[in-house]
Amino acid sequence: MIRINLLPEQYRRKTRTSVRVLATVIGAVAVNGILIAWYGWLAFGVKNEVESERAVLQTEVDGLSLQVNYHKSLDAEKKRFSGREEALAKITKTRILWTRKVDELVSVVNQGGDGKRHFVWLDDLVVTQNSDPKAKSPGSLKSAGHSGAPEFDQVANFLEDLEKSAFLEDFMPPAPPEGTQTQEDPELQPSVVWNFPISLQLKSKEPPKPEPAKKAQKPQAKEGEKP
Repeated sequence: MIRINLLPEQYRRKTRTSVRVLATVIGAVAVNGILIAWYGWLAFGVKNEVESERAVLQTEVDGLSLQVNYHKSLDAEKKRFSGREEALAKITKTRILWTRKVDELVSVVNQGGDGKRHFVWLDDLVVTQNSDPKAKSPGSLKSAGHSGAPEFDQVANFLEDLEKSAFLEDFMPPAPPEGTQTQEDPELQPSVVWNFPISLQLKSKEPPKPEPAKKAQKPQAKEGEKP
């Protein structure tokens, strides 16, 4: 039904918004405001906090990456130098320090006491070495020796002192003493000289091969017992 209000404007009752509608609008505005505030806090507050923490962590990672890379370079350098050290150790084990060997030989010569035990001198010293593992001998040392005494025992004394000295650690034992005596010449000192050769074979520097493991023997059954 249509109603027509014919009263003048000043006498008409003003229309008012319903309380329910007003409450709904206010609630919607409040919810939208809260949502907008929460989104703004997420978009700006939390994001800035996360970005700041991320920047701090990235700085730490960058610093740790430098240390890790430096550690890796040191580790690689250590492995490289360890390989060189092992190679040098192997070379040292297979190499003979000839200056030390000559000093040891001279010490044995001087131990003779000017003829009290032996009076020996050498004409030369010939050393040969062979690095071929298939060779029969790794090398040798040869020399022409002289003993300035009429007794041949002094040649044996010299070879005995040589065998007991540190000089022979790298050599095989010498052969039994042999030599030839020169004619006596009273005008020379000493008047009688024994000429004898020195021939020593080098020991092999290769590490010994491990012996094959022996098989365990089965225990023998005693009489009257079943095997």
